[in-house]
Amino acid sequence: MERNQNGSHDTAFNDTLNTNPNPNTNPKIENVAQTAHKVVDTVADKTTAQVDRLSSTAHRAVDKTAGAATQAAGWASALPDQAMEVQSRLTESVCTSIRARPIATVAGALVVGYLLGRVARL
Repeated sequence: MERNQNGSHDTAFNDTLNTNPNPNTNPKIENVAQTAHKVVDTVADKTTAQVDRLSSTAHRAVDKTAGAATQAAGWASALPDQAMEVQSRLTESVCTSIRARPIATVAGALVVGYLLGRVARL
């Protein structure tokens, strides 16, 4: 069935449905046919509305997913910078500690090296 811009059926098409090409057709059959056409039109209109709602819901879901993916990508891209910042703070902290107590640091390194050597022999 052809629809006009308003979504309703073309009136020329409806007029051809309402005209009775065969004057011998039973009026009851005509009434049933017209009722069937109305039912088909109603179902078509409701189906169109359902499809529009489902399409809208699908678009919203895609938009939300895209937003979440963008947010996750931003978070993931910030991780290397954060890791480098933590590494530089830790390095600075260790360097400050070594400068403050160089003899204790060397002695501690010797003890740790000796213990690791003993454990490796077992």
